[in-house]
Amino acid sequence: MPESRSINQIITPTLLPNFRNLGTVLRAILLVNAIALFVALTQADTFSDLLQQLLYGSALLQPVLLTSLLLLYALAPLFAKLPYWQATAVIVVLIALVTFGLDVMGGELFASLSDVGSFRYIRHVLESAIVILLLLSYFRWRALALSPARQAARLQALQARIRPHFLFNSINAVLAIVRADPKRAETALEDMSDLFRMAMSEPHELVELSKEIALARQYLALEQLRLGERLQVQWNTDKMPPDALIPPLVLQPLLENAVYHGIEPLTDGGVIEVRIYREDKELHLQVGNPVSPTGKPHDAGHKMALSNIRERLSLLFDVEADYQVERDAGYYSVHILIPYVTETL
Repeated sequence: MPESRSINQIITPTLLPNFRNLGTVLRAILLVNAIALFVALTQADTFSDLLQQLLYGSALLQPVLLTSLLLLYALAPLFAKLPYWQATAVIVVLIALVTFGLDVMGGELFASLSDVGSFRYIRHVLESAIVILLLLSYFRWRALALSPARQAARLQALQARIRPHFLFNSINAVLAIVRADPKRAETALEDMSDLFRMAMSEPHELVELSKEIALARQYLALEQLRLGERLQVQWNTDKMPPDALIPPLVLQPLLENAVYHGIEPLTDGGVIEVRIYREDKELHLQVGNPVSPTGKPHDAGHKMALSNIRERLSLLFDVEADYQVERDAGYYSVHILIPYVTETL
């Protein structure tokens, strides 16, 4: 039986960076080169001397950096299974071995004018070990700094998912048919129970896409009970990867926004279009709905849920996630792009 936890319980942040994340790779490249520039500045007496220092340093630095990032990318799943300090030790040893191996292969190409004998190998290995320790310390500090934001995002995700008006409207809709169609009313109550049970469960960082869609369908079934033929939904999931993982309850708030601010104000209703597909290593989620060109939205409350989605995407996927909103006179569309993930971050 899985262990149950309170949503208020502190969840230990992942202190080791995700080496397969584009934001992590970009930060590592920028920080390493910034450190190299700083070291060169402290050793140079003239501008030409600075350029020479950078040239000598980059000759070894860039091959070591590129090789190390490729190895860290390949071994990322292994590091995720190790305790933090053990993974840190393995990474430091790995980078040191890469530095030593490339240094030996390069011969005199990587030797500066001040290098004497074999001490250069020791110096380069120590420098690479110090740099990787600084990088891992930075990512550890960043993870700890973002931990409160992650916790707040999880809590906000619970509060911003399902509005009170939906609960009241659903209960009223069930009451309206409980005598005329008791079987349908019973099914609606079961859907409502499942919906709120999932919404109030412990939020994980990633969940199965199929479960998200099942939850979204239950939500729409309840709204169709109230709106009837005014609410139509067109699902385009032929190219949806069944093994994909996404942040929890991203789709449902988008659909609720489409119903509440798009379909409900329209006298004749309309069609909500949902498109989920994969392109290479990217997963796309699109939700579009008609809107009244002259009507005003009910209120600004929906912005909290949409802002929460942006925050969670940024915390989980950094620069690899994208959230776009397009609106014209009669149509509103949200397009979310996230990495195609099949294993927990």
